[in-house]
Amino acid sequence: MSNTSFLLAIEDLTVSFDGFKAVEGLNLYLEQGELRVIIGPNGAGKTTVLDMICGKTRPTAGSIMFRNRELVGLREHEIVRAGIGRKFQTPSIYENLTVRENLELSYPRGRTVLGSLAFRVTAEVNERVGKVASEIGLSEQLEIEGAFLSHGQKQWLEIGMLLMQEPDLLMLDEPVAGMSPPEREKTAALIRRISAGRAIIVIEHDMEFVSRIADKVTVLHLGKILAEGSMAEIQRHPKVIDVYLGH
Repeated sequence: MSNTSFLLAIEDLTVSFDGFKAVEGLNLYLEQGELRVIIGPNGAGKTTVLDMICGKTRPTAGSIMFRNRELVGLREHEIVRAGIGRKFQTPSIYENLTVRENLELSYPRGRTVLGSLAFRVTAEVNERVGKVASEIGLSEQLEIEGAFLSHGQKQWLEIGMLLMQEPDLLMLDEPVAGMSPPEREKTAALIRRISAGRAIIVIEHDMEFVSRIADKVTVLHLGKILAEGSMAEIQRHPKVIDVYLGH
């Protein structure tokens, strides 16, 4: 692939498991600052796409270019250092540590073994913690241990832990799963807020939530792109109605 202006350029991406093509010939392009939501039925290949972008799964064929750098073949930690952060569906925080400590440990120099041994909380770290805590709406919970946060707050804290690394691309897998309606509203506002200046890919099943946040929606079905466009365009698309929204 030649140089491209896209932040993320995926071309002809395919992965097979025991002969079954979970993703086949996928082409997906993401602009800097774009908020893309990927939807589709269970088994459509949504999470598998994120797995390949972050290096957890190696594709059978195809290319994943991030800032004109090929990601296929890189290790997961190298992809993180390149500027990509991923949040899984289940929150992964240190429940015995406070919100502040969770954020401090997520500062880039604190995440490696050698880095953590020499890590000190500097004014720079404190400033970053304060900024991120404000972004995720947990400024008043900084001294509360993770175990005592609500489900929604744990999700926001994990997003904050990724923001501490200042990624250029943030990938969120079903960020509102299990949340109450008020928490979903706050999460929509949070995602829109943190999308300024960075690209975000979201996998989600809640269509009302998708309509509130997405710049563009990609519909996957059987490992292939069925349709792309705004949420309004997707809702009118005959193939989408037949395959997904009509179920």
